[in-house]
Amino acid sequence: MISRDSLLPRLTRREALALSALGILGAQNRPARAQPHGQLVWGVHISLAPAWFDPGETSGLITPFLLMYAMHDAVMKPIPGEPVGLSLAESLAVSPDGLNYDFVLRANAKFHNGDPVTAEDVKFTFERYRGNARPLLREKVAEVLALDARRVRFRLHAPWPDFLTYYASVTGAAWVVPKAYIERVGEEAYRKAPIGAGPYRFVSFTPGVELVMEAFDDYWRRQPTVKKFVFKVIPDETTRLAALRRGEIDFAYSVRGELAEEIQRTPNLTLRPVVISSPFWLAFPDQWDPKSPWHDQRVRQAANLALDRVGISQALTLGHSPITNSIIPSNFDFFWQPPRAEYDPRRAKALLAEAGFRSGFDAGEYFCDSSYANLGEAILNNLTEVGIRARMRPIERAAFLTGYADKKYRNIVQTGSGAFGNAATRLESWIVKGGPYVYGSYPDLDAMFAEQARENDRAKRTGLLHRMQQILHERSIVAPIWQLAFLNAEGPRIADSALGRIGGHPYAAPYEEVRLKGGA
Repeated sequence: MISRDSLLPRLTRREALALSALGILGAQNRPARAQPHGQLVWGVHISLAPAWFDPGETSGLITPFLLMYAMHDAVMKPIPGEPVGLSLAESLAVSPDGLNYDFVLRANAKFHNGDPVTAEDVKFTFERYRGNARPLLREKVAEVLALDARRVRFRLHAPWPDFLTYYASVTGAAWVVPKAYIERVGEEAYRKAPIGAGPYRFVSFTPGVELVMEAFDDYWRRQPTVKKFVFKVIPDETTRLAALRRGEIDFAYSVRGELAEEIQRTPNLTLRPVVISSPFWLAFPDQWDPKSPWHDQRVRQAANLALDRVGISQALTLGHSPITNSIIPSNFDFFWQPPRAEYDPRRAKALLAEAGFRSGFDAGEYFCDSSYANLGEAILNNLTEVGIRARMRPIERAAFLTGYADKKYRNIVQTGSGAFGNAATRLESWIVKGGPYVYGSYPDLDAMFAEQARENDRAKRTGLLHRMQQILHERSIVAPIWQLAFLNAEGPRIADSALGRIGGHPYAAPYEEVRLKGGA
């Protein structure tokens, strides 16, 4: 188990005194305001990866934000009511030429060790960021200047309409980490016991078991009301629900199908469905190989027609997952609504026959995140009915995402992304050349993407992004499944889980808004 105590011998006297004053080394009575109290246990559906503790490692997917909204804070970030809003920054001024973005930081923003959040920390965080969008941000941003302790300027090479989307939404580049502390203890020690500026501070982590955090009393926005948060890893849905019913956990992420129906019938438990910015789709990474069946557009069309999306949504999410027929979330800027998805197994078989697969074919392995293996089973049943035979290969999420980015998968990959952003950021990650999860691309789409990135006329840019989505549909480059409705369960002790506060976000946030019944 990793705990904060493992770093205490390395703290300076000044930091030890600051931590003590903050209640990190020893609780202090503060009669001027009520202290956080009580404990909540969140049952999470995936194993927690230490890389998700560090904003500098964010991969362009939503999962790390499950923890980042608790331990860290950002210059700007998605907040309730705004896709990107001010947080550690109290103001932003953009120069008329669109080249300079000047932020002024809040005077009362602190890290968990008591140090103030400064412009140097913002600059250091941006330069340290090594996630998937690092090359793009480095290409677009000419320099970051710490003008004084609270003022920081980002200067661009040229106007870039998506700067704030990438900086403060898609990536972890705006989520500030403490420069002086990291430089003193080193990167390895920081990853084991991170310090952030969020409403909760790291206490301990037991891999595969749990992550424990405690309230940071001096969080600038407001003091959290719940003293301790425990994220308990329970990958099996049935086990999560059983733990909730026994009162071992207070909240369970991702409970689907018959188990969700059981929650609706159980007194004192509440089903909380939230439609999130997370479409799922089938990717066909071999479609650029002329020898692969997936190279034939008719085969990809057949796979699309084979999917009983409405039936799967009803079976697994009680019909809460809308069928948008797109990989772009319907709530994203620049979304284009494709025609309604069709379910036509007979036509699917005919297309396979036309493509030379009258008896179907062996499609090899079907790769998926193990936490959505039940969706994969339903999809495989549909594909088998029309003659596309594949074998399930479920992989734990962290390893699945690593393998995806390392281009290790073939045949069929069940894909989903709940990352913040807009249509352009989603296409950049999954469709156009150079994207972190792109196995191959089409030159005309690559050219249109580059053109829209330079376009400052919103109407023209909208037209380009809509045309790209139209081509994605016409060529059956992917097979969209649904826009996920995340079904969760709350126990009787929760007054407010903060679920659904941030539009499209799958997880509870802001954590400082979470409340227990009885005032905590």
